[in-house]
Amino acid sequence: MSITVERPEGAAKTAVYAGLGSQLRGLLEGERDPLANTANAAALLFAVLPGLNWAGFYFLRGGQLVVGPFQGRPACVRIDLGRGVCGKAATARHTLVVADVHAFDDHIACDAASNSEIVVPLVVGGHLVGVLDLDSPLRGRFDEADAAGLEALAQLLAEGCDWHLAGIDGF
Repeated sequence: MSITVERPEGAAKTAVYAGLGSQLRGLLEGERDPLANTANAAALLFAVLPGLNWAGFYFLRGGQLVVGPFQGRPACVRIDLGRGVCGKAATARHTLVVADVHAFDDHIACDAASNSEIVVPLVVGGHLVGVLDLDSPLRGRFDEADAAGLEALAQLLAEGCDWHLAGIDGF
């Protein structure tokens, strides 16, 4: 049996992210705990966005990215800053969209089924708190519309949490 995953593009993708923003705002309402909020955000993204095999967060602790709430298979627990897609996005503090992770220098293969990845840094008041990481078994799954949509969601989370509650470096 073959399963086809519908991947919205253009305006349709913008509408999907607008809907996710509304849902995330509802989940954040009245709750400031970063672990609770990122757990719900990971579940929301994994449930709504097609073609994912991992959606979750890494938090900056002890100078490394440490796995936080996620949906999907077990993940790498610690990632050094500057290593892999997550570590490089964190160090550069800008979103990385990788169409083929196997062609990415220094890719860390936590799940051999992943073929593409997008990583969005979470920055609060100029301070890196972690990253939002999405993986897909589909090559080329993520694009600039995903980057813009996920950056907007990351901003909602950055503003909607009291990060000192999560044991993040510097908070």
